[in-house]
Amino acid sequence: MKALVVLSIFALLPGLAQAQKVYSPRASADVPTQLLFGDLHLHTSYSTDAGMVGASLGPAEAYRFARGEKLVSNFGSPVQIARPLDFLAVTDHAENLGLAPMVVRSDPELFKSAWGWRVHDAYKSGNQTGAYGMWIAAKNTGKDPLAGFDSVARQAWQDIVAAAEHYNDPGQFTALIGYEWTSAPGGDNLHRNVIFKGGAEHALQTLPFSLFDSEDPEALWQWMNSYQLQTGDRVLAIPHNSNLSVGRMFADRRFDGSAIDKEYALQRQRFEPIYETTQAKGDSETHPVLSPNDEFADFETWDVGGFGAAPHNTGMLAAEYTRSAYKRGLQFQQQIGANPFRFGLIGSTDSHTALATASEDNWFGKVAMFEPSRRDMRFSEKILGRIPASDGSDNSALSVESSASGLTAVWAKANTREDIWDALNNKETYATTGSRIGLRLFAGFEFTVEDVTQSDFAERGYANGVPMGGTLQAMADKVPGLIIRAQADPQGAFLDRVQVIKLWVDAQGESHERIFDVAVSGDREADASGRVNAAVGNTVDIERATYSNSIGEAVLMAFWQDPQYDPKQHAMYYVRVLEIPTPRWSTKDAVFYGEPLPERVPATIQERAYSSPVWINP
Repeated sequence: MKALVVLSIFALLPGLAQAQKVYSPRASADVPTQLLFGDLHLHTSYSTDAGMVGASLGPAEAYRFARGEKLVSNFGSPVQIARPLDFLAVTDHAENLGLAPMVVRSDPELFKSAWGWRVHDAYKSGNQTGAYGMWIAAKNTGKDPLAGFDSVARQAWQDIVAAAEHYNDPGQFTALIGYEWTSAPGGDNLHRNVIFKGGAEHALQTLPFSLFDSEDPEALWQWMNSYQLQTGDRVLAIPHNSNLSVGRMFADRRFDGSAIDKEYALQRQRFEPIYETTQAKGDSETHPVLSPNDEFADFETWDVGGFGAAPHNTGMLAAEYTRSAYKRGLQFQQQIGANPFRFGLIGSTDSHTALATASEDNWFGKVAMFEPSRRDMRFSEKILGRIPASDGSDNSALSVESSASGLTAVWAKANTREDIWDALNNKETYATTGSRIGLRLFAGFEFTVEDVTQSDFAERGYANGVPMGGTLQAMADKVPGLIIRAQADPQGAFLDRVQVIKLWVDAQGESHERIFDVAVSGDREADASGRVNAAVGNTVDIERATYSNSIGEAVLMAFWQDPQYDPKQHAMYYVRVLEIPTPRWSTKDAVFYGEPLPERVPATIQERAYSSPVWINP
């Protein structure tokens, strides 16, 4: 009889287990809990402007390096990153994709084109500069010099996709499939990186859409939409380098000159949910002319124009920087009922070396020729200004001015293609200038100061508000609260401060911005306007290119409510986190090689992170 009782109890156990709570919290969690760092903008030898000018490493080497392997660089130096990346997208230029490797290996497919044969012979004869110049001249006509010879690009695309498939390791390392669409009318930068959600079974059904197909972003979106309908896959585009767009990236008119309407705004939101605000060619968060009351606005500033001869002026700046684009977007929202510039933020390297280096002590340059060395071009070679400005102004930017930047941070459910792509599409992302700063932001109407310090911070955030990238509907009788956590890079510098940047549009349609220092290190306190005017200090020893974490804080947290909140206004908030000063890569180079400090750049830098915003609809 006793045995029968025991058996009946065991028979009930499965049902009892189902009725009970799950003991392991993470096993039942359905919210993003993983902070992942990666690079969504990296070129290899398969980009002609890399492979024809010194880059020999290809997509496979790019993924191996990002996973933490030690490699030999393009110019023969051992190179490795201190910490592997969590994800990487190789984004080689679509325009004559794979031309350089085919030239190097004398691929028979190239000889089917008379133009391809001439470029090959010039390169193999030792006239590599001339061969590259032939390609630039052909590209600048806007007509594909290999039109009708799709086998060249098809083979290269298959190689790139195959490398991503081989090195993709769900849960450990994500190799995303992507490429760069390189529209640059007149040298004005309108480039976009195209990132696929799926794998080879979808991506190989197409060839990358290039500027030879169209320079109009709307044509790219049409191609993206057709691809999605054809394959069932998803794809997004990431605009970048707006500071070199000569007033075009965030212009108040469409590419064809017509007015922006609601349909255009919604299309841009749909296909371009994120934007690359910092990279090797400077930082595009804001500009001192646009934000005169922001003492941190002049950071890694490139403001002399684009790659062409078009002259630049300060009137173009508002259409070239993230913060002003956000304000313009709010104005459009008020005027036409949709915001064309409703995007989250990321950073990436845009390196043309296949090496995703983004730290000041391991910067392998924008292109292979700028690898660490005593060669003068490491500091003095022109990146911009090879074509003089038509008005005679100085439009040069030198290689020493390139930034060791940046990284994309995402909050994802898992380290997989699908989850990272979803995080990007949801704008639950932030940009860093190279450091692995930890940053989390939620906004809601029910938060209190106690929520900031709780162990279930993220769970409370999702339950009672929206994360970065989200939208709140205003409530007439409640003020939204922001809960923020920032953590220093475990292998980097301590934090100076956490700032909330508020942007809004008043009833007259005028846009405004205001900065609040919501958490600061040390015993500094904010004044009545919410600002901390005292600097954090500077421990940098320039002669040794070192610093000390004797100032700053490892963790800064804040609960903040807007003292000027108006539920009738279109508004938004994003967070900027600043580190204490550290030596810039150029200072480290000068000390390492025993050279004088370079001119045109500061000796120190304050690395930073920019969150995606939270929008408030009135």
